[in-house]
Amino acid sequence: MALRDTHVIMAHGGGGRAMRDLIEEVFTASFQPPGMEDQARLMDAALQQAGARLAFTTDGFVVAPMEFPGGDIGKLAVCGTINDLVVGGARPLWLSAGFIIEEGTEIALLRRIVASMVQEAAAAGVRIVTGDTKVVERGAADGVFITTSGIGVIPPGLDMGAGRIRAGDAVIVNGPLGDHGAVIMATRGEFALETELQTDCAALGGVMAAALKAAPDLRAARDCTRGGLASALNELAAEAGLGVQLEETLVPLRHEVRGLCEILGLDPLYLANEGRLVLFAPAEQAKAVVAAIEALPEGAGAAIIGHVVDAHPGQVRMQSSFGGSRIVDMLVGDQLPRIC
Repeated sequence: MALRDTHVIMAHGGGGRAMRDLIEEVFTASFQPPGMEDQARLMDAALQQAGARLAFTTDGFVVAPMEFPGGDIGKLAVCGTINDLVVGGARPLWLSAGFIIEEGTEIALLRRIVASMVQEAAAAGVRIVTGDTKVVERGAADGVFITTSGIGVIPPGLDMGAGRIRAGDAVIVNGPLGDHGAVIMATRGEFALETELQTDCAALGGVMAAALKAAPDLRAARDCTRGGLASALNELAAEAGLGVQLEETLVPLRHEVRGLCEILGLDPLYLANEGRLVLFAPAEQAKAVVAAIEALPEGAGAAIIGHVVDAHPGQVRMQSSFGGSRIVDMLVGDQLPRIC
């Protein structure tokens, strides 16, 4: 083993032997990319189908703390990028990963992050095929930042998007909301909160596959990350030119999440999620979707929480448990920074 340092030093980003040792022993030994060229050369049978389309996404991850109950920034990066692909109906195939590493970062931490990425990618049937590392001076970053890009293939004949949503469609979520945001809040020392909650971070390819099988006319899907369910629904309602009507009593929330939000004066509809998506399906296919995804670990607690209406186009409203109605607007500002 050539890498003897316990912490990252500036030489690990200098382009010489120290950098090569770090890359080979921490990254490429784990990711095992196809060759060591400056680019990945890729081929998959799915690309040869007539009418198949590529889906491409990119995202950055800067969560603090980098490790939290049920996950870490590496798991977050892989799952988040996969989910951005699957909500459009794509089968994820390949990821890239770029690392900005602060001088002084523990190499043991890097190894744990990389191990999480390998585990999640393998479980999702995805390969991490290329990447990059940069080292910056102490104080110029905050531990490790990761940028991932993903490529997937949308099969012929599948077309999902906000423009396909219709009045009467059911609004479905695949489980309790806000777990990830609540975990990050509780893990940060300034709040002095204790909970046994774990992040909901998960790759949702299986959930989407089950939903598409159960509902051939599935309209659209969106993952509820920053800004939570409320922001995702507002974006979709605006794009569709239709309204969304939610029922508060149907929205699944864990008691711990509800309690944390009451203590801190937060609305759980705006809490970040990393393993939750919202789906729009024709009303007659909605129960089949719930039954299909409930059979999966990532779909436990799935529920129909509302429907699409012609009234109040571009707006989301919620019928409260007390009988009144309120507007669920787009998030203004940020409930909690550095969440993902």
